[in-house]
Amino acid sequence: MEGASVLEPFDLLDLSAMLRVCDVELVLLDGIGPRAAIQQQVHDESLLCTLEIGFTARARFMLPLDWCLIGYIHHIDEAASWCHGAALVPGTIVTLTPDGISEIVLSSGTRVSFALLPYRRLQKKFSELHLGSLDGPGHALALTNSHGKGELGQAYGELDALLAQGHQALGGYDLAALLDCHVREVLAASSFDRIVCARSRRARYLILRRAEDFMRMHLRRHIYIQEICDAAGVSERTLRYAFEDLVGISPNRYLSLLRLCMACRSLSVADSSRKSVKAVALSCGLWDLSRFAESYRRVFGELPRDTLMRRSM
Repeated sequence: MEGASVLEPFDLLDLSAMLRVCDVELVLLDGIGPRAAIQQQVHDESLLCTLEIGFTARARFMLPLDWCLIGYIHHIDEAASWCHGAALVPGTIVTLTPDGISEIVLSSGTRVSFALLPYRRLQKKFSELHLGSLDGPGHALALTNSHGKGELGQAYGELDALLAQGHQALGGYDLAALLDCHVREVLAASSFDRIVCARSRRARYLILRRAEDFMRMHLRRHIYIQEICDAAGVSERTLRYAFEDLVGISPNRYLSLLRLCMACRSLSVADSSRKSVKAVALSCGLWDLSRFAESYRRVFGELPRDTLMRRSM
C-alpha cells in the first residue's frame, strides 16, 4: 500500500493499552501475532494517533464517560471489517461516544487516524453547530461515508503526516479546527452517506454476540458446539454462517483463538512467583499443555513461559 509504514511486532497487552484511557480487548482472527505501526502524541489535552495494523482482529472496548473518539479510516478491507455489524469502508468517518461497549473488526492493512478527546468538547461543538444537545443513538454516534473526498479527509491526512514527523511538528496544531470540520461533516451527511447495518447482517451480529458471551462465561470448561447453538438460539448451520460472515472463521476456531488471547493477557499480567503457565492455561480451558504451548508460539512468536517471565522481570 502506498505510504505504508514499517510494521513492528507488538506485545498484545501493550497494543491493548494503546487508547490509554481504557483497555482494548483483542481477539486475533488470522492466527498471526500482532504487528502494527503506531504514531501517537498527547496534544491539547487529547491523544492523537495514527494506527496501521498487519493482522485481523475483533476489538471490544468501553470509553470512560468523559471521553470520546473521532476518527477517519484511510484504508480498510470493507469485505472483512465492521462496527456493530455495519460495514466499514475507506473514507468512513467514525464518532464514538461513551455509551457502552464498542465492537469492531479491523482487517489486516487497516490504516486509521483518530483523536481521543474529552467528551465535553464534542458536546460543546455539537451544540454550537446544531443548536441542541448531543444525544448519541447507541455506541457509535455516526458512521459516515465521505467517499474519500472533501476537506475532512485532507484534515486527517495532515494529522497523519504531522504525527509521522514527531512531537515537534504538532507544536502549533489546531485540534479545534479538526473537531469543527469533523462535526460539520457529520451533520451535513445525507441519509445516503450514513452507514447502517442491514437487517440480515444485524441478525447475524446478534447471533455472534450471544455465542461469544456464552463462550466467555464458560471458558474454563469444554464447550460443545450444540451448547453454543442453544445459547445463540439458532441451528449449527446458521451459527457457522454468522461466524464465517462476520469474523471469517468457524465458531470452534474462534473459541480457540479467544482462549489463546485470554491466556496471553493473563500471562502478561501474572506474577510468575504466584501463578504458573499451567494454572493460566487451565483457567482458559486449555487442557493439552503441549498443544497449547505450540499454538501459542505460532501466534505470539514465543512460548507461554517466556511471556510470563518477561512480564515478571
